Amino acid sequence: LVTPMHPNGDIHWEDLDKLVDFHIENGTHGIVAVGTTGESATLDPEEHCQTIGHIIKRVNGRIPVIAGTGGNSTREAIELTAEAHKLGADACLLVVPYYNKPTQEGLYQHFKAIAEAVPSMNQMLYNVPGRTACDMLNETVLRLADIPNIVGIKDATGNIPRGAELIEALDGRLAVYSGDDATDRERRPKGNVPAVEAAVAGNREETERLNELLMPLNRKLFLEANPIPVKWALHHMGMIGEGIRLPLTVLSEKFHGEVEDALKASGVL
Repeated sequence: LVTPMHPNGDIHWEDLDKLVDFHIENGTHGIVAVGTTGESATLDPEEHCQTIGHIIKRVNGRIPVIAGTGGNSTREAIELTAEAHKLGADACLLVVPYYNKPTQEGLYQHFKAIAEAVPSMNQMLYNVPGRTACDMLNETVLRLADIPNIVGIKDATGNIPRGAELIEALDGRLAVYSGDDATDRERRPKGNVPAVEAAVAGNREETERLNELLMPLNRKLFLEANPIPVKWALHHMGMIGEGIRLPLTVLSEKFHGEVEDALKASGVL
């Protein structure tokens, strides 16, 4: 979920409420609050927790809320995860620590420490080496799968053979979600509810049709760094304002036509 903002960068709470309601009314199965798309990197700790709490209150138990509580400081990640648990989040999403490039043992100890510090919170790992410059290897994930409250992983490596190997090796111990739009179809698509339901039902023809419909939009939503294009798209749809926080900026004008065309082609506009 994006975090709507006023032109000055303050959080737009009314637009956030409307966005939550829009998702629920349109059949979204769950919301990730303050992940990368929610501009977690530019929210201070108080805003981070306030936004998670606000979304949980608005959702009011209608669908699960997964709180983004990762960080490159283990202590900070523990504090955010503990607070999200107190606020009533159903689970947390923990990104691989970025910038400081821990070893595989460091990654194991990082996630183990968070899990042990908040043992009653379901926790999902998030491996996105394209953003973090640190890749959690399958062997480390398999070690972490032995920890009871680590229940899943969002794999955004985009490596299909490696993802298949991970799924086989885990043998059902963790839920594996694809975090890479370009390879979703190969591992049961996520994000778009009809596509997910078609894949789970084993309807490959319908899955491929929906994937082909959405793929151009998926590509255009990464013309610039996420969430720049998706925030512009939502603004163009009349759902939120243009607000976004530096160092991110509003989508470059040269891309407006491409994103608008993709929205129309996918049936969103």
